[in-house]
Amino acid sequence: MKFRKLGRTGLKVSEISLGSWLTYGNSTEKEQAFSVIEKAYDLGINSFDTANVYAQGEAEKIVGEALKKYTRESYVLASKVYWPMGKGVNDRGLSRKHVFEQLHASLKRLDHEYLDIYYCHRYDPETPIDETLRTIDDMVRQGKVLYVGVSEWTAQQIEKGLGTADKYLLDRIVVNQPIYNMLDRYIEKDVIPVSQQNGISQIVFSPLAQGILTGKYKAGEKLPEGSRATDPKSNTHMNRYLNDEVLGKVGQLEKIANEMDVKLSQLAISWILRQENVASALVGATKPEQIEENARAIDIEMNERLVNQIEEILGA
Repeated sequence: MKFRKLGRTGLKVSEISLGSWLTYGNSTEKEQAFSVIEKAYDLGINSFDTANVYAQGEAEKIVGEALKKYTRESYVLASKVYWPMGKGVNDRGLSRKHVFEQLHASLKRLDHEYLDIYYCHRYDPETPIDETLRTIDDMVRQGKVLYVGVSEWTAQQIEKGLGTADKYLLDRIVVNQPIYNMLDRYIEKDVIPVSQQNGISQIVFSPLAQGILTGKYKAGEKLPEGSRATDPKSNTHMNRYLNDEVLGKVGQLEKIANEMDVKLSQLAISWILRQENVASALVGATKPEQIEENARAIDIEMNERLVNQIEEILGA
């Protein structure tokens, strides 16, 4: 495994991170999830990601239990706060009350004393940003959080957060978790430049565009039976990809991968890691062999010729 520094910090994370969105606590049985996490750890992956809202806390329980057998200093554990965790009016958002209560609830479910990274899962326009960041700063000072992160914040929101932290001498944001893959590139325009200027890294999610960049789905063909795309509960983020224009590009990308004797998924992850501002690509896996396959992406050489070849397809 290879490692990269997280923003301006001294923390190093593996170029591949293992996530638990739409898997643990939902579609993946507990023992199966344990086997995936064990395989990831054995491969040298040290970055593990979850969130309070994933399966309403069940994912945190599984991830926390699976990691307990390893020494705490050997891995980086992240969770998040923002989305509703109940029906109450204060059971959501980034208010001091919700952040305070959810951090402690997450630590209890994880059975851990602290989080390495705590993310604001989205931006909350209803809560003053200084209220949120001061609350997390309090948790940092208490040793319950080590690093401050945000997820899917715009460049302007990140700049506002940094300005607020500097004004009140609060712990600064050091990592952003946006969607980023060959088909979703919005962060290249503003988010990455702002992040680079301010010592913030990206740990990106959905590097395979919900499985589209595995080559499983073909233009003009029926969706494979039993695939995520045919499951109404898990395909809500996929529909925008399932058209002949996108799948046609995916087919061309798969030809390049085949010529290189690598998987399309590996090519897609390697393409993400060409970005120096990306510290890690966050993948999901339901089987040990999937995380092992994805981890091999770090060995692909993404040279200028290959990047240009891919760009011609994506820009078409």
